[in-house]
Amino acid sequence: MNFDEIYHANKNLVFNLALGYCQNKEDAEEIAQEVFVTIFEKHSQFEGNASLSTWIYRITVNKSLDFIKAKKRKKRNFLFGSARLDDPKKPFEVPTFDHPGVLLETKESMTAIFSAINALPENQKTVILLLKLEDKTQAETAEIMNTTIKAVESLYQRAKKNLKQFLIDPKDGE
Repeated sequence: MNFDEIYHANKNLVFNLALGYCQNKEDAEEIAQEVFVTIFEKHSQFEGNASLSTWIYRITVNKSLDFIKAKKRKKRNFLFGSARLDDPKKPFEVPTFDHPGVLLETKESMTAIFSAINALPENQKTVILLLKLEDKTQAETAEIMNTTIKAVESLYQRAKKNLKQFLIDPKDGE
């Protein structure tokens, strides 16, 4: 399979998974671009130990997590006194949930849900996104995360418990 075929077969899954992590269309597009650059550069190194889609999911998960970490570092640097490059007098704005498929009247509740998901540890967040947003099985999720099905079950149970707590008492998620 050549790169064009890989891109066209997987562009939606990469974008949607990235969007699940960042809840911002522009950020998801940036992550997707990074994913496909990596796929283009490393396609010849793909060994076939896992399926191609599993390999692409892993790259997308890792690029999404890296993107979020970098964004948090930038935010932390700003909050602790570093100057903003664009306008140091402009207040920091927390990005809003920007998913094109969400109806306006449900936007607020979706923002609360994704805020709670974002408050989860990375591995719990990944399990929730893969199982519930990407509709992957526990076995597929375990393969993508390079872990066991039992670990996925455990992470999922902890994630559900944490989400329930965050949604009942949002202060706990901060």
